[in-house]
Amino acid sequence: MKVIIDQDKCVASGQCVVAAADVFDQRDEDGIAVLLNSDPPAEQAADVRHAAAVCPALAIHLEE
Repeated sequence: MKVIIDQDKCVASGQCVVAAADVFDQRDEDGIAVLLNSDPPAEQAADVRHAAAVCPALAIHLEE
């Protein structure tokens, strides 16, 4: 799985961090999502898919 964040779309809701804290973080200055791992291991795939599904801005894209 490859994870891509469109930071221009991100609305800093933090839902991705709640869903998959090992893969996503937020910048301190504006809360925009930051990708910690663009190629997460299989055991984190469900959490990453959930993060993409709950992102209100649809800023997370997954390539399976």
